[in-house]
Amino acid sequence: MKIIKLLLFNTLIISSLLSCGNKKKENTSKSENTAEAQTPPNIVFILSDDQSWTDYSFMGDENIETPRIDQFAKESLTFTKGYVPTPLCSPSLATIITGLYPKNHGILGNDYVYKRVKGDRKATQKNRAEAYKPVIAAFEKQKTLPDMLKEKGYLSFQTGKWWHGNHKIGGFNYGMTHGDPKRGGRHGDYGLGIGRKGLDTINNYVDLAIKEKKPFFLWYAPFLPHRPHNPPQRLFEKYKKKTDSEHLAKYWAMIEWFDETCGQLFDLIEDKGLTENTLFVYVCDNGWKQDPNKSGYMKVSKRAPYDLGIRTPIMYKWAGKIKPKMDTETVVSSIDMVPTVLDVLGIEKPENLPGISVLNKETLDKREGIFGEVYAHDFESIEKSMFYNMAIFPPYKIIVPDPVRKKKEKVQLFNINEDPLEKNNIADQNPEVVEQLKNRIKEFRSK
Repeated sequence: MKIIKLLLFNTLIISSLLSCGNKKKENTSKSENTAEAQTPPNIVFILSDDQSWTDYSFMGDENIETPRIDQFAKESLTFTKGYVPTPLCSPSLATIITGLYPKNHGILGNDYVYKRVKGDRKATQKNRAEAYKPVIAAFEKQKTLPDMLKEKGYLSFQTGKWWHGNHKIGGFNYGMTHGDPKRGGRHGDYGLGIGRKGLDTINNYVDLAIKEKKPFFLWYAPFLPHRPHNPPQRLFEKYKKKTDSEHLAKYWAMIEWFDETCGQLFDLIEDKGLTENTLFVYVCDNGWKQDPNKSGYMKVSKRAPYDLGIRTPIMYKWAGKIKPKMDTETVVSSIDMVPTVLDVLGIEKPENLPGISVLNKETLDKREGIFGEVYAHDFESIEKSMFYNMAIFPPYKIIVPDPVRKKKEKVQLFNINEDPLEKNNIADQNPEVVEQLKNRIKEFRSK
């Protein structure tokens, strides 16, 4: 009921807003794939939540049906070897909105270390909230994509998952997440109703942008297929016929439910006549391999340094401007999302951003590799919370465990082209490659 009330509240607030006018600016893209447009494109980020790179029908899964995302992939510049730098939602989302690696934006895990009071949940939650305040205060100083878009006159709207306090901390003009710990704010609060409870708030936000004649940036990060795995009964019954595992059936059904909401979003944009001037970008925040025997995930996925934790398809669609292509070889990262949007808009990329525009083929071809980091769920500093460093320089990927917190583990090296599920550690047979990639990581950590 609280979520429904907030949606109604948003409707009343948005409908009462006055038009602020619009300053039209020219848009010139630096990439050959992005022709000039008379008005800046609307930008929509679509974020899946806790889903393996393998769990789409267009990626080869024979059980899960994702027709709307499959069609979207066909219409997009689709990279099947996309990555996020860390296998946990809060730091991953912070990277997507800033374009920075976790070591640079400061969000290393989901919570800052806090004192747990046995038998007193309220006191524990209070301690957790108090410990996280300085983290949010520090993150507020980062320049986010919504901040950068202000020079082009964009309105920015937040819906769904958002860990970092109030939506305004991310530079959004409007949003569903209040972020107040006293009212249950932690990782999205009211925002988590989007998708699961319909798209009314998004509809109202888009109408507001149309009324004000402004381009918009929309953050659509529904709590899907994330737990609780409580799909519509019709979808659960469908997938129960495909497996003996109730847990797998629920997870698969959640993915199709997410796919349906993506379709609803595409239809909403199309019905308003905005599709041709809208840039859509898709990514998943981190991986998930469903345990068939219980509701949780397998240890090789979420919070793990393996590809089942950090690999995701990444897609860019702008009808008539970005040529559709299924790229199964090139490695890209979520650190590239902000630079790519800036490239489309002709905004100079800040020097501190490590990513590149994926639309600039020359720059993309020169890239040698990308990096990853895994920290403790409850973190302090990089030095005290580091678990793993990863370097992905095709065809190799190295996983280097922290010598203190993971001292019993060995360095792992995989040929991910030949061994995408990372079954065969070839570190002992390739000492020179191991040394080269460890040096790459040292250089990365020094920046």
